[in-house]
Amino acid sequence: MPRRARGDTKGMIFHAMNRAVKRATMFEASWEYAAFENLLAETKLKVPIGLLNYCIMPNHWHLILLVLQDGDLSRFMHRLTGTHARRWHVGRGSRGTGAVYQSRFKSIPVQSDDHLLRVMRYVERNALRVNLVSDAVDWRWSSLWRRRNFCDTELLDAWPIAQPPDWAALVNEPQTEGELVAIREAITRSAPFGNTEWRERTAKMLGLEPSLQPVGRPRRKKNPDVISGEARLAATEINPDLILSS
Repeated sequence: MPRRARGDTKGMIFHAMNRAVKRATMFEASWEYAAFENLLAETKLKVPIGLLNYCIMPNHWHLILLVLQDGDLSRFMHRLTGTHARRWHVGRGSRGTGAVYQSRFKSIPVQSDDHLLRVMRYVERNALRVNLVSDAVDWRWSSLWRRRNFCDTELLDAWPIAQPPDWAALVNEPQTEGELVAIREAITRSAPFGNTEWRERTAKMLGLEPSLQPVGRPRRKKNPDVISGEARLAATEINPDLILSS
């Protein structure tokens, strides 16, 4: 499928993610997670962008990014994933053995209100949701751990909305099934995540209207000739004389 043209993304917030090819393990040793965090900081120096929160998992990662200049989302992500893939192969001595990532990164625009808080909770709950930790704060490779341990001065940026005072407790609370379905569907369809009016306006601006279309194919219209034949057959059940005249 060809990439959709995007409008001006300056000032917009995106949830971006990527996954290892065939869901393979991408991060094993602590130094591999740390190297990716260092690469995030390094890439921000090359392509300035706001990193609001993140979570690095064994076979994928999530980022919440604030775009500062139009076009910088793609530039940042391409540099990040391209550099990481090269260094990953070098570190494992596996150059020439195939792709590291399953595909181009996925991203969805997120409305800067309660919808953003929902997506941020979703991101920082990742390790807790799959039982890697019993408290989301304990996952070392996330923005939640980094902020709680006062390590956010260089890598993380201020949120554009107020952070709830009980944020860590909120992250640890399970999200509703409806909330999870809505977020995952938006990610799967590359659709804007926000209220209806904002979603429609953003989709139009970014050329994402197809992502808001109902899922599934429209019902096929019957061929008029087939309809005529079915009607004729039905008529023969009532009037046998039509059989002789056909």
